[in-house]
Amino acid sequence: MLAAFGLPASIFSTSFSALHKVVPERIAHALLAAPSDATLALIERTLEWLQQAGNRLLTLADAGYPQALLDISDPPLMLYVKGRAELLARPALAVVGSRNATAQGIANAERFAEILSQRGLTVISGLALGIDAAAHQGALRGAAGKAEAGSTIAVIGTGADIVYPARNRGLAHQIAEAGCIVSEYPLGMPGIAANFPRRNRIVSGLARGVLVVEAAAQSGSLITARMAAEQGRDVFAIPGSIHSPLAKGCHQLIKQGAKLVESAQDILEELRTFHTPAQANSEAGSADDETQAAVEAPVEATDDDQKLLRQLGYDPVSFDVLAARCSSDAASLNGRLLALELAGLIEVLPGGLYRRLD
Repeated sequence: MLAAFGLPASIFSTSFSALHKVVPERIAHALLAAPSDATLALIERTLEWLQQAGNRLLTLADAGYPQALLDISDPPLMLYVKGRAELLARPALAVVGSRNATAQGIANAERFAEILSQRGLTVISGLALGIDAAAHQGALRGAAGKAEAGSTIAVIGTGADIVYPARNRGLAHQIAEAGCIVSEYPLGMPGIAANFPRRNRIVSGLARGVLVVEAAAQSGSLITARMAAEQGRDVFAIPGSIHSPLAKGCHQLIKQGAKLVESAQDILEELRTFHTPAQANSEAGSADDETQAAVEAPVEATDDDQKLLRQLGYDPVSFDVLAARCSSDAASLNGRLLALELAGLIEVLPGGLYRRLD
């Protein structure tokens, strides 16, 4: 209709016969009918929402509408924006993954997002539990107090006046202050399942690329990755254990041509921006040193704990297999594993499997 008639005002002033040539009869009649009471109430509610500081409504005709979305095949007609709308025009990377992420996946998402944000990239995700929330938190931390840093954008599948899931309410308020929240849905729209896959085209469309941190074989994150590829964006994936269900989706993407990444520096080099090699190598080395120090500090008290970490390796392992590797009795091994878990060096996975975190 916009292509045929121009701006929305022209659509509503067009005759039925002209409209019917472009849209079905039902839609033509609806366009020419007087707005319902519910529609009028929603318009009034939206106008009141726009009076609040930090709230904006961007249309395809606005100069502030993000150029990146104009390049995709089906850009949203309107964007409800809460927070720093200028972030929509900045270079960005989407970070997505499982809602039921492992501790290592959470740590990876936070650390990658923090470094990317420090280097000037805005981190985009969907405000879901798990990897999304971790990416937002890492990006906020990376941008704190740094004028040239990026920040984070949350693209949501509800109205911009609703926080879903409710558990992320505090995080949403932080994003509205230091980043921005974006939705194409009208105010009051609840969390309908069909909305979330559709919003993924905005997540990928706003970004230069998409990083998948953890994803099962049938994960919704793979939808975002597919949309990114269709939109001409880069797709990155972090590999994991061949035994982990949450690595299957990432491995599938890598087989299909996604770029395997082991550090944020891999992404920065691929995008060839926001860094100099010397600075990036220094930061990467510093991060590696910090990680190693964190591993060694708690475990340097005993050689046995260091040996146990080596026996764990990087794949999930059962208690019985580990006991056989270490030739250790159950009581002693239980105590050592508990100490390492409390130190944040290992995690216990479903099924009683243990995995090293560093």
